[in-house]
Amino acid sequence: MSESNHVRDIIRNNIKHRKNRLEMIMPKLFLIAGSISIFTTIGIVLTLLIDAYHFFEQVPIREIFSTKLAPLGVNPSFGILPLINGTIITSLIAMFVAVPVGLTAAMYLSEFSSENTRKIIKPVMEVLAGIPTIVYGFFAYSFVTPLLMNLIPTLEPKNALSPGIVMGIMIIPLVTSLSEDAMSSVPNDMREGALALGSTRLEVTLKVVIPAAISGIMASFVLAISRAIGETMIVTIASGSSKNFTLDITQSMQTMTAYIVEFTSGDAGIGTGYYSLYAVGLVLFIFTLIMNLLSRYISRKYREEY
Repeated sequence: MSESNHVRDIIRNNIKHRKNRLEMIMPKLFLIAGSISIFTTIGIVLTLLIDAYHFFEQVPIREIFSTKLAPLGVNPSFGILPLINGTIITSLIAMFVAVPVGLTAAMYLSEFSSENTRKIIKPVMEVLAGIPTIVYGFFAYSFVTPLLMNLIPTLEPKNALSPGIVMGIMIIPLVTSLSEDAMSSVPNDMREGALALGSTRLEVTLKVVIPAAISGIMASFVLAISRAIGETMIVTIASGSSKNFTLDITQSMQTMTAYIVEFTSGDAGIGTGYYSLYAVGLVLFIFTLIMNLLSRYISRKYREEY
């Protein structure tokens, strides 16, 4: 027997002896742990579908896509367009705040700040992400709204503008962190080549780095708006519970998440109104699912390989 075969046999014998019961069990435990999220997602989806089905059995489709929502009225109506309208408007206001501020902050951290400055500013900015959303809600209601009422006399105490702005502040760290990571992954050779051709640092940032990192930047925008769509406590506290279909951001609006909170905190029993919670939850789930799929599509389609 050759020396190599002898060594190979020794290795095989050692491997065989090491295959004790624990090593046979652990891969199965890892599989179970990895499957928990899958089964949880399946359970959530089934819960939404089953109970939403009871709602759609009782309410015609034409009523669902109406602008009248009065689930506890004498003649209940379940049009969800006011909720979709409020959710979209507050989320868009949040993005108008978060995108310019978050992107410019990411540009500074990635291209203009020193390493020591980045180590200080980025963690401090990410602390905003750890503040409970109910604190943001009271901040919007007790500070931002009175401040805006001094600037906009027609602004109502409960409105869509104030929570939209505060939601934008809340998701700034998400936009900044993900965009900065995307820009930092751009190879330095591209920056140095542009600088060697006479470009300024601002031109390099705008014309080289951002186009090269556009997939990660766009993904951060989509994930941020997905986070805004699913926000609950800020809009519940500061936006109010008006179910009117309006585009006036100075008035009170109700989002899908705020409707769920309001209805579940009341004394409504089992019935059409109760099942409407699952219908709204299903619509909200579809919204966030589309946003996440869009984020993955953008990341894959425009990703640059270096």
